Amino acid sequence: MVTARSEKEIEVMRESGRIVAETLDLIESEIREGITTKRLDDLANEYIRSQGATPSFLNYVPKGARGIRPYPATICVSINEEVVHGIPSAKRLIKDGDIVSVDCGAFKGGYHGDAARTFMIGNVAPDIVHLVKVTEMCLTLAIKEAVVGKRLFDISAAVQQYAESFGFGVIENMVGHGIGTKMHEEPPVPNLGKRGTGVFLREGMALAIEPMINLGRSRKAVIASDTWTAITADKKPSAHFEHTVIVRKGKAEVLTLSRLKKDQPSVVAEGAEAK
Repeated sequence: MVTARSEKEIEVMRESGRIVAETLDLIESEIREGITTKRLDDLANEYIRSQGATPSFLNYVPKGARGIRPYPATICVSINEEVVHGIPSAKRLIKDGDIVSVDCGAFKGGYHGDAARTFMIGNVAPDIVHLVKVTEMCLTLAIKEAVVGKRLFDISAAVQQYAESFGFGVIENMVGHGIGTKMHEEPPVPNLGKRGTGVFLREGMALAIEPMINLGRSRKAVIASDTWTAITADKKPSAHFEHTVIVRKGKAEVLTLSRLKKDQPSVVAEGAEAK
């Protein structure tokens, strides 16, 4: 069942969203060539707990999943061809030219927040820079659709149409989701879909919208032997951006905006067009 949140619930979710945004701001200030992915995880864990919250991902097991160990870290750190759910490691160093997708969740007051950003490290190839920028714009355009009276797959179509207009692939077997008292709730929010279809969006629905876009045309992510890390089937780079949003009349409310950036692509003015 798709749940619409009350204003009281949304107020609590704003706090979880704030913590997620500030954690990603911290990661953005520290991520660099030579740092280990485990160090980033430690920083995130320390900050989330300092805010009176707990990491949403740590020890998480998907409902109904079999043969999957509990997720062993605070954040997901996915590099280059890794789409999502990369596990931090003390042995893995971030390198010049990498793109690094960091996904973060925080749980406080009974509610979750969830967001992701892809960071470009040093001298990133121009075609991959373009991929990252297009993926972030996909999120911007998707959020613009998250308003009362639209339908769920209007969000999906916005992502698909923009990404595919550049010849990029859209992952079909990993999706966004509803969010609230549980990390993953109804409805699933795919990144491919037909406009004018899907459930009608209602005031107060909480959605984690997360485009995952590939440099190649592949739509498939395959799972590594660690049972978590999703990798593009063609081994080409993938970018990932995510926000937790509340469906509103006229313009969605984004709960996980950066507290540092004033000019954010995910803040969509009504009538704004993609460039």
